[in-house]
Amino acid sequence: MEGGGRPSAAQAVLLAASTALTALLYSVYRQKARVARGLEGARRVRLDADLRAVLLEAPGRCVPYAVIEGVVRSVKETLSSQFVENCKGVIQRLTLQEHKMVWNRTTHLWNDYEKIIHQRTNTAPFDLVPQEEGASVTVRVMKPLDAAELSLETVYEKFHPSVQSFTDVIGHYISGERPKGIQETEQMLKVGTALTGVGELVLDNATIKLQPPKQGMPYYLSAMDFDSLLQKQESNVRFWKILTVVFGFATCAVLFFILRKQYQHHRERQHLKQMQDEFRQAQERLMREMNAEGGETLKNACIICLSNTKACVFLECGHVCSCNECYWALPEPKKCPICRQAITRVVPLYNS
Repeated sequence: MEGGGRPSAAQAVLLAASTALTALLYSVYRQKARVARGLEGARRVRLDADLRAVLLEAPGRCVPYAVIEGVVRSVKETLSSQFVENCKGVIQRLTLQEHKMVWNRTTHLWNDYEKIIHQRTNTAPFDLVPQEEGASVTVRVMKPLDAAELSLETVYEKFHPSVQSFTDVIGHYISGERPKGIQETEQMLKVGTALTGVGELVLDNATIKLQPPKQGMPYYLSAMDFDSLLQKQESNVRFWKILTVVFGFATCAVLFFILRKQYQHHRERQHLKQMQDEFRQAQERLMREMNAEGGETLKNACIICLSNTKACVFLECGHVCSCNECYWALPEPKKCPICRQAITRVVPLYNS
């Protein structure tokens, strides 16, 4: 606390930071909870011969947020893996990732650092079809790369360590960066993969399409079944809720600490004011009693103890107001009780 009872700058910054962080966590928690509630309320439809009839009966031939499960099948051509034979898919993602060690000047430690230096994603049109053979109904998947959760399987992964000479090692230590190598990865959504799609299901002419929803809800193409996907989102909500509660309690603790300090300071000020009032009343009462005994005695009394006779002259101000005992009891540096001027010397006063 500062002198005026106000919170210190550090306390104010701590309270503001904890409040802002709690508000941010609460905002994330509410967004996650909204997503989980929307996912829980999504309409589950079966990929069978009745799907077209369901969409024809729906308003606008559309189910705004639907859950459908099926198997990936390419529409025309498929994508072949560059590294694995007989591996066919409809989405292919090739990634080159650099791995190196970077010197942290603050902690004086080498930290791992990863950076994607190149990534290319190839797609081919594909449908979701029932797992049963011979079914005629299909659902065309639109904009699969917009999905919030797109399950791609890693089919190839290889790390190419960097070759360094002694001169390179010395140079890397001086520059603060030590290359470790390049990691090459290929991920694919393979033909025949079972997918759970969550999005807008619409009947466009003769084609049934699954596309990103328009209400701001997330679009999913996950290899997990719907119950597992919902459970994952609910676990995510619980995590953010616990985090929000913890930081909320921390903010309340900081606020309680600051208010407690202010209350204690207020009590101390009240107690000091009460003591000053009691002292002033006692002094006034004593002066009235001494006036009743005789004005002359009060006139010559020490203004500090009001009992002994004035016995010294303070210089350079010239005030005669104190006895010897009270003069020596004055705190250093000694100042005149009347004008608060510094006392340079004292001359004894002799009353005849």
